[in-house]
Amino acid sequence: MPTIITAGDASNGLAFAAGNDGAVTIQSGLAGAKVNAITISAAGQVYMPNNFSATGGTITTSGAYTIHTFTTSGTFTPNKIGSVDYLVVAGGGSGNDGYINSGGIAGGGGGAGGYLDATSFVVTATSFTVTVGAGGAYARVEAASPSGSNTLFGAITAIGGGGGGKQSRNGADGGSGGGGGGNTTTGGAGTEGQGNAGANSAAGTTGGGGGGKGGVGGVPTAGLGLAWLDGVTYGVGGLGGAAGTATGASGSANRGNGGGGTEAGTSKTGGNGGSGIVIIRYLT
Repeated sequence: MPTIITAGDASNGLAFAAGNDGAVTIQSGLAGAKVNAITISAAGQVYMPNNFSATGGTITTSGAYTIHTFTTSGTFTPNKIGSVDYLVVAGGGSGNDGYINSGGIAGGGGGAGGYLDATSFVVTATSFTVTVGAGGAYARVEAASPSGSNTLFGAITAIGGGGGGKQSRNGADGGSGGGGGGNTTTGGAGTEGQGNAGANSAAGTTGGGGGGKGGVGGVPTAGLGLAWLDGVTYGVGGLGGAAGTATGASGSANRGNGGGGTEAGTSKTGGNGGSGIVIIRYLT
């Protein structure tokens, strides 16, 4: 026989069916009400309190959910076994300036940080280390620009986005790959399940765009990101460099976006990659 949870008598709006089989009868007019800590949805579904909670990150609520947001590293510690939804995004790669050997053409855009998510993921009453990856910091190098750093939620690892390439220098592999530099270089590969490849550059003065979670990069267009359950879009690639672009746009912080590339030149500056994020939510 199922365990019967005492919810009060019929005058409180709930009554157990005859035979003590655990069935609950909902009196008319109670849809959307909360009776003795038991919530009844507008559709008449009954939700029992689960008493699951956790510590760590910045804690907010939205509707029926408690949300833990990590924009810096920390620890997520549940009080017992439970089910959560999560988003893990790595840091985006930086964009390239395209300058090499006293010349060059254009730099590729940085790839977006790897994007991993799941719903109804089971956690236990133990501490989960959260490491939030930084975006790749632009630097003038004779190679692909710096890639982003990995983000971890326990053993779940999102790979940092690849840095953008430059003339004769391919884009770096990553969660999503960096775009190739001008004059037909190859975009970096993305990591399966986390992102997409950066674009190969065209035979001209335009760099390839970095890959994103939602699609491969173009020339010079960036790979699209993907909206998570909170409605926010994460994991957008960086734009490839083109004539007239002196400063690449930096990727948005805590979105894992790639930095933009620029045209070639000693005074040009590629964009930094955006830092990553971890979001964990559960029904309160």
